[in-house]
Amino acid sequence: MQIQWFPGHMAKARREITERLKVIDIVIELVDARAPYSSKNPMLNDIVNNKPRLIVLTKKDMADEKLTQVWLDYYKSQGYYAISVNLKNFNEYKLIIDTCREILAPKMQREKERGIRPRAIRAMVVGIPNVGKSTFINKLANRKATITGNKPGVTKAQQVIKVAKDFELFDTPGVLWPKFEDPHVAKNIALIGSIKQDILPLDDLYKDVMIYLSENYAYLLKDRYDLVIDFEDEDWLLKTFDHISKKRKIKLLKGDIDYDRVMIAIFTDIYDGSIGRITWENPTCVND
Repeated sequence: MQIQWFPGHMAKARREITERLKVIDIVIELVDARAPYSSKNPMLNDIVNNKPRLIVLTKKDMADEKLTQVWLDYYKSQGYYAISVNLKNFNEYKLIIDTCREILAPKMQREKERGIRPRAIRAMVVGIPNVGKSTFINKLANRKATITGNKPGVTKAQQVIKVAKDFELFDTPGVLWPKFEDPHVAKNIALIGSIKQDILPLDDLYKDVMIYLSENYAYLLKDRYDLVIDFEDEDWLLKTFDHISKKRKIKLLKGDIDYDRVMIAIFTDIYDGSIGRITWENPTCVND
């Protein structure tokens, strides 16, 4: 399954991130808790370089709780600070600011000892599309985001958002990378809604989803669609269409099952979490 999507504005965003890092203290990298590896842009490792970084697993309420903890442990073992958040829970956002302050405390102390006047922490928020960046920023700013713009060393187009007296956010567009080397990464990115659905190979994606859910979350298929797949049946894939179309009361198209509507119904349930809490990968998929 080949999926490639790298609009021109994302290439521009990459250049802008590189330029703006000069005035940034810490990078807050958002990844989707449902695909914490696939949604982590490998391009950022080269761009961010040695800047302090906090990895935030968003949408933890839509992900497998046990695997979320496994991923947090994994990233911490790699030397990152990592936390998870439910974007709908405002109380968790204070933890983000407090963690950034903790990470930067030694740096701020050194600056104080050198006689440098205290200033607000400057944090850059980065992440691929649809990991919840806009929601994250609005919640962190308590929905009173202030665009202060025109900061020293920053272009006028930069959006600077005052979060607290001593904390500012520098927003960036969502950035994907030019080529997905691993088809599993492409698939996982598609399943968290980070790629436009109209360019996806829905047939291949649907088959992979049915297999993965049967192997890892069979109870969700049973609860949501009353579906149990028998892979010994050579027509198992077609029978899932028939079963789900009846269960969801999807009307036939000229006497035939409307396969596209069945697939879209499944993917919609996955994107909005109606099917239940799913994580599409675990750290055993990581090769580096």
